[in-house]
Amino acid sequence: MNRFDRITAILIQLQTRRVVSGPALAERFGVSLRTVYRDLRTLEQAGVPLFGEPGVGYSLAEGYRLPPVMFTREEATALLTAEKLAARLTDAPTAQLSGAAMDKLRAVLRHADRDHLETLSPHIQVLTPTGPADGPNAYQLLLTAVATQQVVRLRYQAADYAAPETRAVEPIGLYRGRQWHVVAYCRLRQAFRDFRLDRIQHLETTTEVFAARPETLQQHWQAEASRRPREKVVLRFQLAALPPATVQQLHDTKRQYGWAHEQLLPDGRLEMTLLLGSLPYLASWLLPYAGAVAVVEPPALREHLRELAQRAHDFFCAPENMLT
Repeated sequence: MNRFDRITAILIQLQTRRVVSGPALAERFGVSLRTVYRDLRTLEQAGVPLFGEPGVGYSLAEGYRLPPVMFTREEATALLTAEKLAARLTDAPTAQLSGAAMDKLRAVLRHADRDHLETLSPHIQVLTPTGPADGPNAYQLLLTAVATQQVVRLRYQAADYAAPETRAVEPIGLYRGRQWHVVAYCRLRQAFRDFRLDRIQHLETTTEVFAARPETLQQHWQAEASRRPREKVVLRFQLAALPPATVQQLHDTKRQYGWAHEQLLPDGRLEMTLLLGSLPYLASWLLPYAGAVAVVEPPALREHLRELAQRAHDFFCAPENMLT
């Protein structure tokens, strides 16, 4: 990045945040702190009203704004991808907001770049097994509740309960694995819980504001990992015995099951080491790889796999479940 582009980018950072520290700018743009200070002085000399507070950072005078900076074609393409993801992986309100934002972006693009996006758009697709889940538009409501610290009342169907329950929760963040989840302090359980959005039957935000919590998603996951005992699991996969799509599925999902590291053995098998706290959970993942996976340790995992396979055999081979 040349100096002109870097100074412009620094100004954008100042317009998008209340306070920006010098070290943060230096790290972001890969330059020295001295270079950042020189660039900030250049902005001041150009008439940009900067305020600096020692030990805190720099900010712009309230109300100071420059006209929108033109997007590059690469930036516009990245936002087009984000629009496609929002349309398929969030809820209807978020998809509509993303589309409206993209319309504003297209309005300020040069004609050539606008035509480029229109040509490219049909060639970017986000495929999911189902689209956004039916039911309440939970994603956007929960995002708002996280930002405003509003208590949320939801009716939730847990996997291990026959009947749904009503919970009052204090959400701290959302994340996506195979499904969208919200991590929240559950007042019913008096502890943090992880809720899947596709299991929320009804949701409403209340007017009650909860006290800010210092916990973040990262801190929650670290606490959960330290609370649960983890057991070492060693597996050996015969990848040549699996279709390529199944091998790809193995690598796409292994981190959800405690993957730690792996190595290719001289005989061509892949030895994988995992650390996790639930062997039955792991067994349900491994069953589709039957015939191509061997359990090195622990022996208890083999027993879980045997029981799971026996249950499947008993069910599908029962006379009442067989076609005649």
